[in-house]
Amino acid sequence: MPFFQYRATDSDDRIIKGQMEALHETDLVTQLGRLNLTLVRASILKARNRSVKSLPQQEIISFMFQLEMLVRAGVPMLTALGDMRDGADSTEGQMLSAGIYERIESGATMAEAMARYPGVFSEVMVNLVRSGEVTGQLPQVLKELVRSLKWQDEMAAQTKKLMMYPAFVVVVISAVVFFLMIYLVPQLVSFLSNMGQKIPLQTQLLIWVSNAFVNYWWLFISLPPLVVGGIAALSRVNPRVRFLLHLLSLNIPVIGPVLKKLILARLADTFALMYRTGIPVLEGLKYCEKVSGNLVIQQAIERVIERIATGTSISNAFAEERLFPSLVIRMLQVGESSGALDESLNNVSYFYTREIDESIGKVQALIEPIMTVTMGLILGWIMLAVLSPIYQTISKMKT
Repeated sequence: MPFFQYRATDSDDRIIKGQMEALHETDLVTQLGRLNLTLVRASILKARNRSVKSLPQQEIISFMFQLEMLVRAGVPMLTALGDMRDGADSTEGQMLSAGIYERIESGATMAEAMARYPGVFSEVMVNLVRSGEVTGQLPQVLKELVRSLKWQDEMAAQTKKLMMYPAFVVVVISAVVFFLMIYLVPQLVSFLSNMGQKIPLQTQLLIWVSNAFVNYWWLFISLPPLVVGGIAALSRVNPRVRFLLHLLSLNIPVIGPVLKKLILARLADTFALMYRTGIPVLEGLKYCEKVSGNLVIQQAIERVIERIATGTSISNAFAEERLFPSLVIRMLQVGESSGALDESLNNVSYFYTREIDESIGKVQALIEPIMTVTMGLILGWIMLAVLSPIYQTISKMKT
């Protein structure tokens, strides 16, 4: 966006100098007018790159919410974008509003302007806005889109919450084991060696593990991230590996069912939103396939689309996939028979959202005793390995 150096006058005819970003000189005059300034002369200093690669999710939600409120209030699109540009809290937000403003001013639709920022607006969002423009229901579409974005942000936070707590527990247990094996156990071993007592098998095993940690600590630290990085790189280039990893994620004890509910809730919410805004069923399912993020479910939806295209009802097409629970199938049947498919899908999303909240609470409640038991077993093994030779020595002294 051009960056202008200007000379202007205020209401008292005093000369005011400054610098300001604007789309062009006419836009600069408008912005200065809001400050009760009259442009005298302006020159372009430099042009800033308007390319916005990405934005935080919260900022995208804020952008769409402001746009929805202004459009619903009857404010013209260009005026709304101009106000959003002037009131943006970040440079990226200002450039985004300005870039969309300029493209709409040049004759593009809102959806076409948004499509120029694929890192900010997903294909689903662009197509929903296009549908709203075609049907004349853009304010309603924007309202539903904001609701869906907020819901998805909450689900993403729940997913992080679900994954971070087990990861934290693993890190804590690993740190405790490292401390015991590298610092505490070697001191106990030296004490046992000085006793001259024959060392039992479990104590020899403890010494061997401790020596491995002491001599190869760098391997224990570097191996897990290397393995994870290697598997991640392999999954990017090998679809078979990626499929197996996604299948494994859905079958992890305790965590897998919660992840599946998260995906199904997002699918139901997205499908309902697409259906409500008038997007055809097959096209809506294709977009749902993209937002699922799981290759196993994506392939299942592909097969569902093929069945629907050949004349199978939506509920029967889903029913042939064992991946989808009976609740989803039943609600699809109710939605088809009543003609309110979007409401039935919203009920599925609502049910799974509540299930997710409860499941995450159960997972966290389950992890705490698991951590306690694991730490107790480790400490118990160390104490047994250390105390057993001491007990044997004391027994011999008594005899």
